[in-house]
Amino acid sequence: MINTIEMVQKTSESKLAEAGFDSARIDVSVLLCHVLDKPSSYLFTWPERELTESQLTQLEQLITRRLSGEPIAYIVGWREFWSLPLKVSPATLIPRPDTERLVELALDKLTPQCQILDLGTGTGAIALAIASERPDCQITGIDLQPEAQILADENRERLEINNCQFLAGSWYQPLKNNQKFHIIVSNPPYIDQDDPHLAQGDVRFEPLSALVAENKGLADLDYIVDKGRDYLQPKGWILLEHGYQQGDDVRAILEQYGYQYVVTELDYAGHGRVTVGQWPAAKI
Repeated sequence: MINTIEMVQKTSESKLAEAGFDSARIDVSVLLCHVLDKPSSYLFTWPERELTESQLTQLEQLITRRLSGEPIAYIVGWREFWSLPLKVSPATLIPRPDTERLVELALDKLTPQCQILDLGTGTGAIALAIASERPDCQITGIDLQPEAQILADENRERLEINNCQFLAGSWYQPLKNNQKFHIIVSNPPYIDQDDPHLAQGDVRFEPLSALVAENKGLADLDYIVDKGRDYLQPKGWILLEHGYQQGDDVRAILEQYGYQYVVTELDYAGHGRVTVGQWPAAKI
């Protein structure tokens, strides 16, 4: 049997499509490029090229992993975010396009030479995206999991981004008490532990500690907002990603703790996804 790229691609797409994967074409393209170590344009330019037995075996193994539901990002080991290729692992959440909205909103708030804090940094996606756009600013990313901090550092080193550092610890714990930031950003755990979506799709393979929070998903958001008052500069901003139905609750939390100019911004799908508030110049 002749195993050309075109034939293997069609066969693999059929397997995934029959198993109910709507993204079969994209998934197979990504996996093929990973096996061949070629860009996607190669698949169109050389469809008649044959896979070696080793490449074919490797692809079949990857397709089997995908059929089990394992996310493509974990299978190939990376995901693009803000045009940055980021290494990922099961120790962290997979960066998602919606979170780029948080980056956009943070960039809009920056003034020259800002100090920025990214809580629950994971792969370092948010921190590295901001740092890549604003080399005049200094960004600190913190994650509870030492494995995540190591991974974020690997991404920083590989991307040669020097205005960013990563620490391991629980939320603000690794910081000095007198440390102040102009911006705090976070995409914390915000899913209720009883949410049925936890049994669906990619999140089945992602770390629950990065997904689930108590008090209907609001516990970590509440803590970040509360303690943030001790680490924000006067007129500093806090920007929080959350579930699309949590905007009312998150705004209420910010207002309860004395933040001003509180507003929920929409994501690319038109859902309330990021809530923003400013700490006043004088504590109230």
